[in-house]
Amino acid sequence: MSYIPHVPYVPTPERVVKQMLEIAKVSPGDVVYDLGCGDGRVVVTAAKDFNVKKAVGVEINDERIREVQDNIKKNGVEGRVQVIKGNFFEVDVSEATVVTMFLLTNVNEMLRPKLEKELRPGTRVISHEFEMRGWTPKQVVRVEDGNMTHTVYLYVIGENK
Repeated sequence: MSYIPHVPYVPTPERVVKQMLEIAKVSPGDVVYDLGCGDGRVVVTAAKDFNVKKAVGVEINDERIREVQDNIKKNGVEGRVQVIKGNFFEVDVSEATVVTMFLLTNVNEMLRPKLEKELRPGTRVISHEFEMRGWTPKQVVRVEDGNMTHTVYLYVIGENK
């Protein structure tokens, strides 16, 4: 059994979700993975608004998984969006062309070796609010949502050192 981090569930505001996907230049050829996908808003938006080939949410909490499944049905994106129940440290993400996350800096740091090992050069990694220490971001964007300013980091595998 590998480490299961405790990351509090805080939904990403819709405006930030859209910006994350726009910054990553998500397009119909992409396979998007959201690590700790919560209610599935990132993967559903990727399929519905950006028409991605495939979107996969990885989530460990049963209640959140039910929310993702409801969200998938409600938005009519069955077949293009799936949720994997599991620990994102143990799920193979090698098919991803885009990885999104809203975790904590220490969890990002623990994930870094896995991402470096599994992701192909050119894969975009988007982190909401928390940087990936040791990587140089390609872009850092501030997003206002009416309540606060959010920070979104874009990293590109192979261009992050």
